[in-house]
Amino acid sequence: MTGPSTATSHIFTVDVEEYFQVRALEHDVPRERWESLPSRVQASVDELLALLAQHGARGTFFTLGWVAERHPEVVRAIAEGGHELGSHGWSHRPVYALSPDEFRREVRSSKAILEDVAGHPVIGFRAPNFSITPGSEWAFDVLCEEGYQYDSSLFPIRRPGYGYPSCPPLPHIISRPSGTLCEFPLATALWCGMRLPAAGGAYFRHLPYALTRRAFRQHSDNGIPAVFYLHPWELDPGQPRLGTSPVTRMRHYGGLRRTRRRLQRLLAEFHFTSAASRLGRRVVASRSGPRRETPVSVFPE
Repeated sequence: MTGPSTATSHIFTVDVEEYFQVRALEHDVPRERWESLPSRVQASVDELLALLAQHGARGTFFTLGWVAERHPEVVRAIAEGGHELGSHGWSHRPVYALSPDEFRREVRSSKAILEDVAGHPVIGFRAPNFSITPGSEWAFDVLCEEGYQYDSSLFPIRRPGYGYPSCPPLPHIISRPSGTLCEFPLATALWCGMRLPAAGGAYFRHLPYALTRRAFRQHSDNGIPAVFYLHPWELDPGQPRLGTSPVTRMRHYGGLRRTRRRLQRLLAEFHFTSAASRLGRRVVASRSGPRRETPVSVFPE
């Protein structure tokens, strides 16, 4: 078998959260129960790190401050594996449910703890459930003011609950009164004139693998990086089954047993790196603390 094509380096991302912190389960697992539930994030992240190492891939791990505070060993393992740490907020509350001040506290505190534990700068953010939606663009101003350099929260699709249909389906610059951010939107595929979600997560587990491959081949053909995402719990078919509705149960637990096999296939077919690498910045740990490099590249290759 030949190795993955390196003509275009795509972006591998992970939303680091526990299996019980999923938005679809919020009515069944209230936040006050989180502390009482068994954690499984470390084993899942370790498995994911091993898979990436096996394929020589690097990625960006958008990590909850809540997780980093309770499991700093997970953050250190990610950093020691040569991967980038990004912020996923602190409490997994959607952006559109927060006030600007609440959002600022989330992105400031999560950035601080990740930088303290990992020893390298955190320059990227992903909103829980891609929840920067039309009407909440003020969040970009807060991110600029708090020192973030890129975002990866926009999903250029039309869908209840999230989605930003007018978002360009390729990396681009967002200009705001407070500054500029690079946006890395989630991958989509064109099929019969329609733009379909093909970036990972439940779409990766439930829809045919051919759709994901189509999206990444279309991006590769144009020399444009595609963004893939996954949650650690999606590699954990043995996770506890929580009481919920039949629809949520199907959506959350369906396809878990095929995730690893499909992920092995994707990593073998395509080359992946971190968002910071595609941005043209190296984020590394040093004995004197975090440092950052100057931009060295642009997005299309």
